[in-house]
Amino acid sequence: MSEPIVLFDGVCNFCSDAVKFVIDRNTAKNVRFCQLQTATGKALLAEHGRVDPGLTSMALIADGRLYVKSSAALRVCRYLRAPWPLMGVFLLVPTPLRNLVYDWFGRNRYRWFGKKAVCWIPEADIRQRFLE
Repeated sequence: MSEPIVLFDGVCNFCSDAVKFVIDRNTAKNVRFCQLQTATGKALLAEHGRVDPGLTSMALIADGRLYVKSSAALRVCRYLRAPWPLMGVFLLVPTPLRNLVYDWFGRNRYRWFGKKAVCWIPEADIRQRFLE
């Protein structure tokens, strides 16, 4: 698959809203999505050498590479309409420092935004952009 794929936590309210944010701003409609909890999501991670059943952070597969955490989030911005690609400047910040902030937010997201009992099911008009 040559299109970028965003892997996300399907039970996280914030993560589902972030996917909707990307969908609304990805005017080229070239970004695909897959929930980490699905067999396809786990298989995609495994194809890229990541076998971590506890992974709940965002991941991006683009140009044959797997990006996780802050690197994934910032690289997704490249596929959005302006001004979001400018967020790529934060890739200049050392990864460990970026991921400190990312991990802190990740530890608190369920408490701040809530969690669904089951994975989010996208509406029919965008479902074709999701891998099952």
